[in-house]
Amino acid sequence: MSSDKITGKPLALAQVSRLRFRHLQFLDILGKTRNLRLTAEQMHITQPAATKILVDIEDMLESRLFDRLPRGMRPNELGLFTLRYAHSALDGHRKFVDEFSTLKQGGHGHVTIGAISGSAAHLLIAAVAELQRLRPLLVVKVLEQSSDQLIVWLAERRIDVMIGRFTDESQRDQFQYERLAGEGLQVTAGVHHPLRGPHAPGLAELSNWPWILYPTSTALRKVSDDIFSGTGLSLTAGIVETPSFLFALELMQSTNMLSLQPAALVDKYVRRGLLTRIAADFPDRMPDFGLITLQGEPPSPAALAFMDVIRTMADHGAETA
Repeated sequence: MSSDKITGKPLALAQVSRLRFRHLQFLDILGKTRNLRLTAEQMHITQPAATKILVDIEDMLESRLFDRLPRGMRPNELGLFTLRYAHSALDGHRKFVDEFSTLKQGGHGHVTIGAISGSAAHLLIAAVAELQRLRPLLVVKVLEQSSDQLIVWLAERRIDVMIGRFTDESQRDQFQYERLAGEGLQVTAGVHHPLRGPHAPGLAELSNWPWILYPTSTALRKVSDDIFSGTGLSLTAGIVETPSFLFALELMQSTNMLSLQPAALVDKYVRRGLLTRIAADFPDRMPDFGLITLQGEPPSPAALAFMDVIRTMADHGAETA
């Protein structure tokens, strides 16, 4: 096939089945290097052999994937889509090999969990502790981030299961959601803040103070934005955006800035005298959070075991409450 030939015929499953592991490796490396010579070096083959592999792949798919440039290769739209497939397929191979090897050696596999902070983190800690008691050889990896980033990682299969929220209603078509719990909120500040005390300041008074806010893509930021915009108010004394609670903690302790935080996250800092709660007339709830998995893709046995444990922990917490 010539390098500029593109057919309009639909792709058949049989064509994709002709792609071998080596083809996927080649695509993944070429996608990173964008250079045939460097790709050939990393695969320990000659450059003509690398060129032939690319031509073979494009022949199989009956589509040009890369534009040939004087100083490298540039994937077109079909190429970018194919590179994502190759990376995902190779990642699946690696996970299979790792888990198979662990099981073969008498282990119990591994699970990668993504979770938001706050109440979800407290529930996660209890669940992981119980999971380790039940399956001491299970390897557990935990990544903490905001829901908007976690949902991307879940789609890329970098995590097996997510504890968080949808950030867009369209995500319900791609992911499965199962409620775990609700989450309380609290206006928080440093222990010497002038608003500390029984007096409950109104929204107008609160809007005149500087605030530490979560990024605009997070559910918590949407709550705070809706509160002020719904009353026609805007924050006028300065804003610092950060996803880091530890940075917000340091900033609240050294300034008179306010912050809306998950109650479960700040509770221990308040009890230790490191932060104070502001008795503000503010909504005290966030949207529920839950387990999120890929739609139509069964979780691994290790992920299912974790999900069973955290469901039990969430049910116990609800009964205790």
